[in-house]
Amino acid sequence: MSVVHRLIRARRSRSRLVRRAALELLALYGIDWHHTIEVGPRLSLQHRALGTMVHPHTRIGADVTLYQGVMLGRDVPWLHQHDERPCVIVEDGAVICTGAVVAGSPERPVIIGRDTVIGANAVLTRSTGVGEVWAGNPARCVARRDEVEARALGLAVGARHAAEA
Repeated sequence: MSVVHRLIRARRSRSRLVRRAALELLALYGIDWHHTIEVGPRLSLQHRALGTMVHPHTRIGADVTLYQGVMLGRDVPWLHQHDERPCVIVEDGAVICTGAVVAGSPERPVIIGRDTVIGANAVLTRSTGVGEVWAGNPARCVARRDEVEARALGLAVGARHAAEA
């Protein structure tokens, strides 16, 4: 388990001093991670998730991968923020790539479907389906994840056969 993972877990400590120390150490990595964030098992933080910002009432499922510079938060941060309903819900197996912004509201939370991929620098303001690939600004569905993986595997197999010939 990496240092960042340990610090994120320490943010849920009962000790106020431990929570505060973890917050300050995470700030050195540029990570804003509140202790109220619900996180499933096996969260993968690539490149230490440097510069990641996550809204306090976000739910993150199991086997989720976050890259650096990701922002999961509110679409209108200057309004009343005492509502504890989640703005962003990330379901199991989702991958959120470098620099992606996911912005929702308690009235209309953004739900990232199971096994969905959000591309680098995408700006997502609406919910996704299961197993989709979203990219762009504003983000739109560009493919199905299983199709992309099948194409990539086909290219890898084709390249290996060409190299053997």
